[in-house]
Amino acid sequence: MMRAVRLSAPGPVDNLRPTMLPLPPDRDGWVRIRVEAFGLNRSELKLRLGVSEGVSFPRVPGIEAAGIVDAAPAGSGLAPGQKAVAMMGDMGRTYDGGYAEYTSVPLSQVIPVDTDLPWEVLGALPEMVQTAYGSLTVGLDLKPGQSLLIRGGTSSVGLAAAALAAWRGATVLSTTRRADRLALLAQRGVDHPLLDTGEIAPAVRELYPDGVDAALDLVGTPTLPDTLRAVRVHGTGCFGGSLSNQWTVRDFSPNEYLPRGVRLAGYFGDAADLPREAFQEILDAVAAGRLAFPVDRVYDGLDQVPQAHDDMEHDRATGKLVVRVRHEDRS
Repeated sequence: MMRAVRLSAPGPVDNLRPTMLPLPPDRDGWVRIRVEAFGLNRSELKLRLGVSEGVSFPRVPGIEAAGIVDAAPAGSGLAPGQKAVAMMGDMGRTYDGGYAEYTSVPLSQVIPVDTDLPWEVLGALPEMVQTAYGSLTVGLDLKPGQSLLIRGGTSSVGLAAAALAAWRGATVLSTTRRADRLALLAQRGVDHPLLDTGEIAPAVRELYPDGVDAALDLVGTPTLPDTLRAVRVHGTGCFGGSLSNQWTVRDFSPNEYLPRGVRLAGYFGDAADLPREAFQEILDAVAAGRLAFPVDRVYDGLDQVPQAHDDMEHDRATGKLVVRVRHEDRS
C-alpha cells in the first residue's frame, strides 16, 4: 500500500486529501518510480477546477515526478535504484500521476538522470524545463544573439525560459503585470523587464524599432495579438501556455489577426522533446551554479498539497511550487 492524493471529482482544495491506495503493479513497458518530489503545474489546477478535457476520475493528479526507479522493463536500460524523472504524456489525466509515494508511467515518459541535486531542486525541473526548452527550440528555433520577448514572465515556465534563453546567448525581454516584480525579473537575468499594462508592443518597439526576433506568449489568446505586434517581419511568435485559461481564438481571420510577415507557432510537447543529453547538461549547469531555476516554496509531505494548490490558485508564488514526499515505513 502507499499514500497518494486522489481527486474523486473536480472541486475545492479540500478534495485533495491523501488516501491509501494499492502499490502500482508491474506492467510491461511501464516504469514504477518511488517519488521523492514533484512540482505543481497550472494544468493540475485546471484539472481540479474541472476545465481539463480528456480526464477520467477518480484520479491521482500530477504531470511530473522525480524519484528512484523501483521497477522497470527488462532491456529498458533502467534498473532499480536509478534516479529518474517522469513527465507529461497522460500522467495525472488518463492514468495516475505524481501526487503519490509511487507512480507508474510508460517508459517513454521517463528520463534517467545522474545528479546529486537535492530532491526539491530536481523535483521542480522536469515539466518546467521541458516546456521552456521545447518552446525555445521546437517552437521558436531561438539562436544565440537573438532577442526574445516572454509574455507571462514571472510564471515558473516564464522564469525558466528566461534562464535558458540567457544561458543560450539570447537577449531577454520579459513582462509582469506587477511593478513590484520588475526587480525580480532583473535579478533573474532578464535584460529588459517590462510592465504589462495590457499592451506591451509599443514599449518593445521603443527598444527594438523593427521588433524582436522571437516572442513566447504564456498568457494566452487575450494577449497574443499584442505579443505578435512586437515581433519583427519574419520573426516568430509562439503560443506556449494559457495562464489566462483562455485557449481559443473565436472567428479567427488570419489577415486581421497576424501582423504582416510574422510567423505564429504553437508548442505543447512531450518528454521526447527534451533529450536526455540536453537535460543532463542543464542539471550539470545547475549543480555548477551556471544556471538557476526559481523554486518559490517547498511543501513538506502530501498533506500539504491542498495548501500548495490554494497558493497556486491565488497566484501567491513567483516560481515553482514543489512538494517533498515523505515515505512512511509500513513494514
